[in-house]
Amino acid sequence: MTDQLTSVSKLLAYVLRHRPEAVGIALDDAGWVDVGVLLTALARHGRTVTPELLDRVIAGTDKQRFEVQDGRIRAAQGHSIGVDLRLQPATPPPVLYHGTVARFLASIDVEGLQPRGRTHVHLSADRRTAVTVGGRRGEPVVLTVDAAGMHALGLVFHRAANGVWLTSHVPPRWITLPGGRTLA
Repeated sequence: MTDQLTSVSKLLAYVLRHRPEAVGIALDDAGWVDVGVLLTALARHGRTVTPELLDRVIAGTDKQRFEVQDGRIRAAQGHSIGVDLRLQPATPPPVLYHGTVARFLASIDVEGLQPRGRTHVHLSADRRTAVTVGGRRGEPVVLTVDAAGMHALGLVFHRAANGVWLTSHVPPRWITLPGGRTLA
């Protein structure tokens, strides 16, 4: 992805996940905004994004950060603001993964995985994605989550449009560290 596409993708993620008011827009309760409204607001704030560039950003990201439907756009997941993505509960695969770094392991050992500033904990169905996610902050540590065990006890999972698995919290007892040590 070129620098311009990366820059616009990060801007859109910031606006659509965290701070729509930064460009003077409001998302509906499901996180959607009209594409034209978004592009006009961005231009008013000195960030001109053409419809063609927006299409390239949406098509060019392997993370599939955005959904476009009926002339509207939203972030697929990762919000820190209250939106209801209207995702239906889903049965997760038996095992999911979470990428992190070693400096967070002490708090994860006590609290499990918390959404922190987000609305959900993000989990991936494959180890490679978790390595990439964890690697953004340093040397990645991939945690294995017993999603089947959690689900059997009634803990709810959702699957975002981009394949990211979401849940409200992962208690320590459902987490295994590399090397096989289970937390808690």
